[in-house]
Amino acid sequence: MTFDPEVHLFTDGACSGNPGPGGWAFVMRHLTSGKEIERAGYQENTTNNQMELQAVIQGLLVLKRHCRVEVFTDSVYVGKGITEWMPKWKKNNWQRREGRSLKPVKNVALWQELDTLIAKHSIKYTRVAGHSGHPENERCDELAVRAYQDRQ
Repeated sequence: MTFDPEVHLFTDGACSGNPGPGGWAFVMRHLTSGKEIERAGYQENTTNNQMELQAVIQGLLVLKRHCRVEVFTDSVYVGKGITEWMPKWKKNNWQRREGRSLKPVKNVALWQELDTLIAKHSIKYTRVAGHSGHPENERCDELAVRAYQDRQ
């Protein structure tokens, strides 16, 4: 019998101005082997929410086969999107309810990419408090900020 690997994916996004230059970062830990991967990147003109989404997307893109993934993020936007909003948006053809009408989902291309990646894995979302001393969240924040500060 084979078991799907289990990984912890810690993510964060940062932005200088909103919109402005931004960075994303993740730390991924394979629980059985203890192996860790850190990655970060930046975009010139982006928002904090876009960088939060990009961090999770980039982390999931690393995985080459089905995994049980626990995503740790301080982003309520990402967490609620994954657990509450996406099923409703998909049902409404990627539109969100605003009053009595439906409006296009903001950052829809990123949400759709995330949806495709989530479908390949078993995902659990865990919220961490930002800037509270959580070691991996602090590391991701450091990497994300450095990514946009050091941009060429």
